[in-house]
Amino acid sequence: MDDRYVIVTDSSCDLSKEMIQELELAVIQLEVVFPDGTTMANDKIDPVEIYKRLRSGEDIKTSAVNVSDAEAVMRPIFESGKDIFYLGFSSCLSSTFQNVSLALKELSEEFPDRKFDAVDTLAASMGQGLLVYKAALARRSGMSLEENARYIESIKLKLCHWFTVDDLFFLKRGGRVSGVTAALGTMLSIKPILHMDDEGHLISVSKTRGRKASVDELFKKMKATADNPDGQTIFISHGDCYDDALRLKEMIEKEFKVEQIAINYVGPVIGSHSGPGTLALFFIGSKR
Repeated sequence: MDDRYVIVTDSSCDLSKEMIQELELAVIQLEVVFPDGTTMANDKIDPVEIYKRLRSGEDIKTSAVNVSDAEAVMRPIFESGKDIFYLGFSSCLSSTFQNVSLALKELSEEFPDRKFDAVDTLAASMGQGLLVYKAALARRSGMSLEENARYIESIKLKLCHWFTVDDLFFLKRGGRVSGVTAALGTMLSIKPILHMDDEGHLISVSKTRGRKASVDELFKKMKATADNPDGQTIFISHGDCYDDALRLKEMIEKEFKVEQIAINYVGPVIGSHSGPGTLALFFIGSKR
């Protein structure tokens, strides 16, 4: 392991606490803003509780990482004599990457002997998490900071994100669909299939009728676009719909000899925008 640097990410990666600890990551927390104005860090929120509140109709907002919070996490790393490799939430979806990058530049002036690199993953949820996971394994194998940054840059546009959501009104609130589309889609049980493009935007690709069909479609997308899926590590994140995540996992395991499939919640920050019932699948393909 190259222990001369620490891998830093932000909580939109949606990795489990156990995986964060195992991979020895430093995580900067985004925050959720409740209707009464109170804020809470992503890691302090029970995901079951947040989805319960979203289902009840609470208008929950989110807050990007600010420069001072980023500095508070990264300063001790530089003080310890180690360098930093930061992998951040898509800059097209949040100002978090820009703010953390600014914090790194300010800290580098204070610690001129320290090195850092920052990669905009152009990813979200466990798609970002999968890149962080691969970077952590590369670090464990002895890859240097510079080599690791080049490695992640070389694969990030091969990271496939396939999503479906259960409630179109959450996409309406985020401005991704019109009110008419949300109302009509809900009435007809239309479930969109979305993915993350090369610029880090979440875009709608197709539509299905009914929940089962949308889950099946995620699996079909993997069959069509995965690059040598046998032996891959696959990530699945869900908005409090574990049974659907488990069914998708079983479909994949029946078809492919993957190395492992990790399942975790779509965290409170992203889940506040995508809503309960979100299901997302992440793997490496020939392209996004």
